[in-house]
Amino acid sequence: MKTTKPRKQRKNLYQAPHHKRRKRFSAPLSAELKASQNTRSVPVITGDAVRIMRGDHRGFEGKVSRVDRKKYRIFVEGVTREKVDGTSLPVPIHPSKVMITRLKLDDKRRKEILKRRGAVEEAELPKEEVKPKAPAKKKRKTRKKKRKVAEKTGGS
Repeated sequence: MKTTKPRKQRKNLYQAPHHKRRKRFSAPLSAELKASQNTRSVPVITGDAVRIMRGDHRGFEGKVSRVDRKKYRIFVEGVTREKVDGTSLPVPIHPSKVMITRLKLDDKRRKEILKRRGAVEEAELPKEEVKPKAPAKKKRKTRKKKRKVAEKTGGS
């Protein structure tokens, strides 16, 4: 059973390894991408075009310039904050607060992931290759047998 305790959830969040942090960088896709890719969300990578949906910079669109997996933030080109001395800093944004408007599909692993999720449309495949998906088999729950205290102590 997975834990629901907030303390353990925070611990898992802050101490997560690099490969598990990647999944937490998922952002929803725009309506057009959702229809064409047959998936709702994808992890954000450098080079994706995103629209900011929450916060002071709502509505701004730009390209992702950097992904900071250590702090769980992304940086979008053009979204900056001016400091008192006049220099400008990029504003960190949480990936759940953006929507992906254009995917960067140069990465072959990302293409494979999208294909596995069903991004290849059925219209593109010949009729022979289109097969309905078989329903997933349910795992049966097994009950643990309770041991008797007498068996542990040897009956004495």
